[in-house]
Amino acid sequence: MNSSVTSSSSIRTLLQRDQQSIWHPFTQAGMDQEPLVVTSAQGSRLVLADGRELIDGISSWWCNIHGHGHPALIEAATKQFSTLDHVLFAGCTHEPAITLAERVLAALPQGFAKVFFSDNGSTAIEVAIKLAVQYWANHGTRRNKIIALSDSYHGDTFGAMAAGARGVFSAPFDTMLFEVDRVSTRGDAADIQLFERLCSDGQVSAFIFEPSVQGAGGMVMYKTEVLDRYREICQRYQVIAIADEVMTGFGRTGPLFACSLLTTPPDIVCLSKALTGGSLPLSLTVTSERIAQAFVSPDHSRTFFHGHTYTANPIACAVANASLTLTLNDECSAARARIEAAHKRCAARLATYSAVENIRVRGTILAFDVKDSEQRGYTSSISRAAGAFFRARGVLLRPLGNVVYFMPPYCLTDSELNSVYCVLEEFADMISKRGISALM
Repeated sequence: MNSSVTSSSSIRTLLQRDQQSIWHPFTQAGMDQEPLVVTSAQGSRLVLADGRELIDGISSWWCNIHGHGHPALIEAATKQFSTLDHVLFAGCTHEPAITLAERVLAALPQGFAKVFFSDNGSTAIEVAIKLAVQYWANHGTRRNKIIALSDSYHGDTFGAMAAGARGVFSAPFDTMLFEVDRVSTRGDAADIQLFERLCSDGQVSAFIFEPSVQGAGGMVMYKTEVLDRYREICQRYQVIAIADEVMTGFGRTGPLFACSLLTTPPDIVCLSKALTGGSLPLSLTVTSERIAQAFVSPDHSRTFFHGHTYTANPIACAVANASLTLTLNDECSAARARIEAAHKRCAARLATYSAVENIRVRGTILAFDVKDSEQRGYTSSISRAAGAFFRARGVLLRPLGNVVYFMPPYCLTDSELNSVYCVLEEFADMISKRGISALM
């Protein structure tokens, strides 16, 4: 790991150059802290220009599952770069993509048949929604309605944004988004009745959901049985079920894929983030044979006219293959189980603090809510203040409003886990004794 320290004047210059020319995502100019100048990373650690190290407690937005700079991923990228860097995927193919498609199909629950490549989670969702709508168009039927879960988030492109819950993310564009009907994750009698009524009118093309855990919606964890009830109704009315596993895939919630817990697999599953171990952009939209067959025709108008320049980039595919090998080995499975057990022990300790509530664990995700009715939602000032508190103690966490969560790379050691737990308990203790104002 690079241990060099950049001078304070050089850091200031970098930040000034950044401010003059770069627009950062999910960042409010003049309100959010200056960006961290990261010079290197290894394993679970980010090294800053001033020499400090931070534990990457959110896996760099949930994608870096094996740790930074993993030698197997570097080797795969380097080897592939020396032979084939990129080629268009319309009318061409290559071994890394073929192998990845075969291996992902083998790892998913039975019933999936075809893999469509793109380059990030939002585009994987766009592909899924377009496939669902065109599936019916290719059958000579217009089914343009979508059902989604309340509090969902599926990305920031227009189709993905429309499928997500309306809120601060979508507000400027609400009049431009297609309408989506919503049901809750409770799955009570009223929800089931509503869902069946919506599906029964013959206008619904698809039901999209994040299985097991809703990520950006606040790490909402719910029962798989709820999805089973909705899925059964989907089958009855031939509604296409789309599982958004962009965050939950590759072991994050316990099983390799959260949709494997469903009694009947979905028709389409979307994968990204951890697909390449968090190193390169790549995503997959995987479909059942039923969906794929609707596009097989001598009629060119039934073609799926969708693609991206970097679709199935060979280097990204090679790295994804290497990452999948790591994910499927026993060592990775044991690491995930170890982290989940440690999270549960920490959750029990956090339960003793009065200022936190709704403490929850699923797989390698630990989350809790800061108890303050005045400071809820994504724009809560708790998020910025708590994030600064954690960074000052050597941990990179990015709370979702008043929801604090810890989602580490699987390589985190017991010692590193305990370091983060100590910081979380220090935080819980401080706000329990002194209130939220102590953060501000």
